[in-house]
Amino acid sequence: MAHIEWTNELSVGVEVIDKQHQRIIEYVNKLHDNLHDRETLKDVLEDTIEYTESHFGFEEAMMEEAEYPYLRAHKRIHDLFIRRVARYKERFLAGEDIAEELHDTLVRWLITHIKSEDANFGPYLIKKFGETTNKRRGFWRRLFGD
Repeated sequence: MAHIEWTNELSVGVEVIDKQHQRIIEYVNKLHDNLHDRETLKDVLEDTIEYTESHFGFEEAMMEEAEYPYLRAHKRIHDLFIRRVARYKERFLAGEDIAEELHDTLVRWLITHIKSEDANFGPYLIKKFGETTNKRRGFWRRLFGD
């Protein structure tokens, strides 16, 4: 699979979440660029996992604040994904060549997750908080950066 290109079709309408998704896409694209360099791949894999876990925590905190009715289901999806990626990391550390399989999995999962689960969450936040949704990010922006 090739690089993921950010398009408006991937936007959930909440700037801070879109920025985080764009950053995850950068990690996935960097993974693609380093499929055959195990040392760089190790670093990218660790960075991707760490940032994605932080992003999931951020989304879940926003969902909790917004009293999103599907928070528990969304969190389960996040938890399953984290376990799946952790298994990839274990296989990688055991010496297995998982790079292309991992990349393909990340691309498919990320695109599907953004377009389905996150696409439902974005409009809910905007409806709940109105125009302040994109302004309620001061602390989160400092935490996650742009």
